[in-house]
Amino acid sequence: MELLLLSSSTKHGTGFLEHALDAVAELLGDRKRLLFVPYAKRDHDGYVETVQAAVRPLGVTVEGIHRADDPVAAVRDAEAVFIGGGNSFRLLATLHRLGLLGALRDAVTGGTRYMGASAGTNMACPSLRTSNDMPIVQPASFEAIGLVPFQINPHYQDADPNSTHMGETREQRLAEFLEDNDVPVLGIREGSWLRVRGERADIGGTTGARLFTRGADAREISAGTDVTFLLDAEPKFDVP
Repeated sequence: MELLLLSSSTKHGTGFLEHALDAVAELLGDRKRLLFVPYAKRDHDGYVETVQAAVRPLGVTVEGIHRADDPVAAVRDAEAVFIGGGNSFRLLATLHRLGLLGALRDAVTGGTRYMGASAGTNMACPSLRTSNDMPIVQPASFEAIGLVPFQINPHYQDADPNSTHMGETREQRLAEFLEDNDVPVLGIREGSWLRVRGERADIGGTTGARLFTRGADAREISAGTDVTFLLDAEPKFDVP
């Protein structure tokens, strides 16, 4: 599989996909048609226009899956698929309703290039459970596409030691997740991404990530680190 899993589609001070445009170009190679899945946001046409403007310098044409008569066939025929960010629950509910989870899994394992940002990165995991989003709708289940065997937490934020906020930090929330689920969680900061090339996985970008596993301290993962070992994870959910 060829995957580019972005923490976010934007980084502070840059335009949409601008911070990762070289990585997008590398993923797509000579592919000039990109099927975009805009279901995480309400304005589908506007979202497609935003993506098209971002990848126009690459000579890539963007097609919105919401305009396809047969979304499953559109996935099957795509050279590359990009699932954008927004609300992960809305996105997953739509993918379930349209029967697209299996179609996406089959296409990507068969060679279709996959790019996700934020919610789209959540979709590449086995489950939605490490999303940051509010459940504004209820999906049929939390099962996602499962292109990687571990969980990702996009937009990962380190705790501010000077903050007076009394709610849980992101690290505390992920620790709660690991109390009931035994599966690694890669918290990717904005400005970084996971790149999977076949049987190899690396952290790209500039800001790095943190790795959370049950029974161990969180581990800092710097940009450029080989994290291929995560592809051998065996996730166990709902541990009593």
